[in-house]
Amino acid sequence: MWNSLDVSTSALVAQRIRLHAITSNLANISTTHNEEGEPTPYQPRFVIFQTAEEIGSPGTPGVRVASVEEEQKEPLWKYQPGHPDAVREGPMTGYVAYPNINMMTEMTDALEAARAYEANLGAIEIAKDLQHQTLRIIA
Repeated sequence: MWNSLDVSTSALVAQRIRLHAITSNLANISTTHNEEGEPTPYQPRFVIFQTAEEIGSPGTPGVRVASVEEEQKEPLWKYQPGHPDAVREGPMTGYVAYPNINMMTEMTDALEAARAYEANLGAIEIAKDLQHQTLRIIA
């Protein structure tokens, strides 16, 4: 019974990290420079999950975040010659590089992560109720 709580808890943590990466992508959808002030667009992040054999019992492993990766995408170029991050020379003069982030994809991923989070909360509640009922029968 405790293993089911551990498995669901590991999924809650993993989905929280995934949702954090998604919200970071949405928050930086218009970020055209990095922390140093260089005109480099934000690169979207995505989470890679892997099974965690040490969580749960044999045959029912948990999940953990293997890594949070940056997706190397070609930026979206918009002609804005007055922008401070516009290219000053070369063939892209006057263009600004924006992150290549699809808001619909990010919102769909956020919805999926939220639903997975809710499902695991439901599984935890059911496991707690089963434990409570078992203790009532025993006592």
